[in-house]
Amino acid sequence: MSDSVHPSQPSGPAPGAEPDASASPQPTTGAPTLAEDLMLLLFQPQSGLHSGTGSIAGEGTLFYVLAGAVLTDLALGGHVTTDESSRAARVEAVADDPPTDALLRKGWEYIAQRPRGVQTVLAAIGPTLRAPVLERLVERGDIERGQRKSLGLFTTDVLEGDGGERRAALMAEVRGVLVDGAEPSPRIAALGALLAASGTLPQFDSEIPWTTPVIERAERLKRGEWGAGAAAQAVARTTTAIVVNNVIVAAAVLPRT
Repeated sequence: MSDSVHPSQPSGPAPGAEPDASASPQPTTGAPTLAEDLMLLLFQPQSGLHSGTGSIAGEGTLFYVLAGAVLTDLALGGHVTTDESSRAARVEAVADDPPTDALLRKGWEYIAQRPRGVQTVLAAIGPTLRAPVLERLVERGDIERGQRKSLGLFTTDVLEGDGGERRAALMAEVRGVLVDGAEPSPRIAALGALLAASGTLPQFDSEIPWTTPVIERAERLKRGEWGAGAAAQAVARTTTAIVVNNVIVAAAVLPRT
């Protein structure tokens, strides 16, 4: 599978237009975003078409899942709130409180134009996220890029490496929650919920055994049942549950290719 990255567009979105998350360089000096952590978890070493290469699980619905991670990150940071009073859940930006991270700020600016339905936000910000999020992981050294020859003629871009210590640490935390029943931090709870919402958990059986207790714990995370330690994150828990539900609904109606 080719891992090409489309060139960035030189200008930002017009008011009301779909934001382009790849329109400007994305600095990697700050803490990783939830979208980066999620893509790193979804990276499966040794699963590519070529020997020694990996792939991203759930590519078919990846843009919805990454958009869900951005929206959840904004909620965890207190930059957005949700309103369930209408038939479709809506999200609204907290005025004058943009995130400092450039990737998250793109999403916040889109929401700040006016309150929008969660489904609308996921569909608008998701399609442009894969390239800049992957580029950040490459720049951090979490994933490596390489090339392979196909049929001795064609050069194909591939992903290499094992995800490094950061993927191993993230996977250990998520596994602790889903397999061992450990109480999660709000961030790890959100990460586990989004991983479950991606529909890819069965593919990680070697790292997170696909058992009945794991399925039940994943369902609780998706519902926002994060344990007493996350009580102070009530807004983030509610928002994550709404986002996860919308990700699942959106992914279910996407055509399978």
